[in-house]
Parts: sequence; structure tokens; C-alpha cells
Amino acid sequence: MPELPEVETTRSGIAPHIQGRRISGVAVRQPNLRWPVVDNLAGLVTGRTVRSVERRAKYLLLNLANGTLILHLGMSGSLRILPRDSEPGKHDHFDLQFRDCCLRLRDPRRFGAVLWTDRPVAEHPLIAHLGPEPLSEAFDGDYLHRQAQKRRVAVKSLIMDGRVVVGVGNIYANEALYRAGILPTRAANRISAARYARLSGEIKEVLAAAIARGGTTLRDFQQEDGKPGYFAQELQVYGRAGAPCPGCGTPVRQQRIGQRSSFFCGRCQR
Repeated sequence: MPELPEVETTRSGIAPHIQGRRISGVAVRQPNLRWPVVDNLAGLVTGRTVRSVERRAKYLLLNLANGTLILHLGMSGSLRILPRDSEPGKHDHFDLQFRDCCLRLRDPRRFGAVLWTDRPVAEHPLIAHLGPEPLSEAFDGDYLHRQAQKRRVAVKSLIMDGRVVVGVGNIYANEALYRAGILPTRAANRISAARYARLSGEIKEVLAAAIARGGTTLRDFQQEDGKPGYFAQELQVYGRAGAPCPGCGTPVRQQRIGQRSSFFCGRCQR
């Protein structure tokens, strides 16, 4: 599933092509995505200018004068900038058209979304409950420690809870906990403020590094230009069960936590 770095990579890739540009039309080939595409979308956006392209958690926000187009990549979706007359493929469900190009959503599993709101986007039901952005000043060790005080869940589940902090998906949660030396199964309310300070710093570092390298290559993920991300080459524990820990050589262990595969070193992480 595309995570925050993949979505931010997509945002920064498509923004120069569509920001400040006038929308000339839309093509909805499959209206039944995770939620139905609104029937009158063409009438709402055609002739409008994309004022800005922003990201909130894993949602891409295309801001127009009369509202916001909210895009989500789902589990296997991708957005690409293509010539307007490019022949669509089987899974190319939506085009946002401009004079000489289009923004195309490809989504084989149809778990993505194309939504419209004319209300403040922060009030949208999918966004209103979200926690702070992990790369913002609002997210730090003190904040994370406060959030953990009454929670007995595993610390990995805590940092993957979008109500606590957005965008720390499975890959990056595994990597940040390894770099912070914290066992992913440790109860959230039994970790010190000092260790949360280190963990919040590692979350910021690992996400920033992944964004700089174009995200992580997953089975289905592509950047807006069709190229894969390359942060996978720097993963230290994720997907490396049985391989030697980079720090001590102990075999990396794998365990399911909260229905997700977790990878860790039983010696380096306490």
C-alpha cells in the first residue's frame, strides 16, 4: 500500500504539471471506486484552476476556488501525468484533463477514491479525526509520550494509529522502531519520555529519507513518472526475516502485531 512518502513523492511530482492550470474536462471510466465518484464532477471542476496541490496524511488535495478534489491511491493506485490523448488501459479509471496533458488514476483493485467537497477540507469526515503530520512541529517526543500514557497497545500499533499521528505505515513503523532500539511489542504506556523523544526523531528521519529517495518500491507502487521508488535498498529490518541484523548479526525476527507483519531484532530492540 502506498504510504506517506509515496503519496508525498506523487504530490511533488504532479504539482508542477497541474498547479495554476485550468481544468478542461474529466473522464470517469469507472465511477465505482472505494466510494462512488460524484455524478456532476465535470460540471463542478471544468473551467476551474488548480490553485494548489497539497497532502494531508495519504490524501492528495487539489484545491480549486469552489472546493477541493480529494484523491486517494488506495492499495495499488498510482497517478501519472500523460499526454491528453494517451490511450487508457484496463485499470485507468479517471482522468483530470488539461489542455495538453491529463492526470490519470490507475487503480487495479479499485480501493482508491476521487471525492469532492465544497466545505473546508479539514471538516471532511475522512480527515477531521486525523492526528498531526509526523514531519510537523506538532509531532515530537513529548506529544507521543502524552498520547501513550493511557494506552496499553503495542507501541507499533500506537504509531500506526492515524488518530495519533498520520502516515506512519507498516514499513516505516518497523524501520523507525528498529533505529530507535524499541521492541515493537512493548506496551505503549511503559516507554519513557526520553525513548519517545528518540522514536519521534527516528520517525521523522526515516520518512524524510524515504521521501528524498522517492518512496519504497512495493509490488504495485510507481511514482508519477512511472518509475519505482528506491528507499527499499536502505530498509534494515522490514521484509528481512531470518537475515542478519545490521547491528549485531542476530537473525531478524518476524511476528504479527495488529494483523500486520512486524520485523525486529530481539537483541538490539528492548
